[in-house]
Amino acid sequence: MYGRTKLEGEREVGKGWIIRSSWLFGWTGKNFVRTMLALSEQQDEVSVVDDQRGSPTYVGHLAQATNELLELPYGVYHLGAEGEATWADFAEAIYEEAGVACRVRRIATTELDRPAPRPANSVLRSEHPEAPRLPHWREGLRAALDRLG
Repeated sequence: MYGRTKLEGEREVGKGWIIRSSWLFGWTGKNFVRTMLALSEQQDEVSVVDDQRGSPTYVGHLAQATNELLELPYGVYHLGAEGEATWADFAEAIYEEAGVACRVRRIATTELDRPAPRPANSVLRSEHPEAPRLPHWREGLRAALDRLG
């Protein structure tokens, strides 16, 4: 349902820029980085799925790339950070980069009670030759943590 409604929305845009990204995080709002940091203040170990892969993408890098993209012709563009990780990999990197002593217990998605299925692989790569390239997600993580203080 989620994918179908997104596609319908893209069709409604018609002539314009459509930017697809995933696993967004930054220094404000509700996102995975802030959630993991908050959980580490409450517990010594967190359970995080290890069977879903994606491209964690820092909103600061996405904003910069979006600005560059506006110089290109209309179309559909995939903008995701370089590299890929599972949610568990991402959580471990957050704790490592933040210097937080919280353990990550790797679990399967089936261990969670989620109302909608999640894709095992949501890694985004741009195949458009002119599309801006974003830095590696670890660079974005460091930038977000710096902004968080």
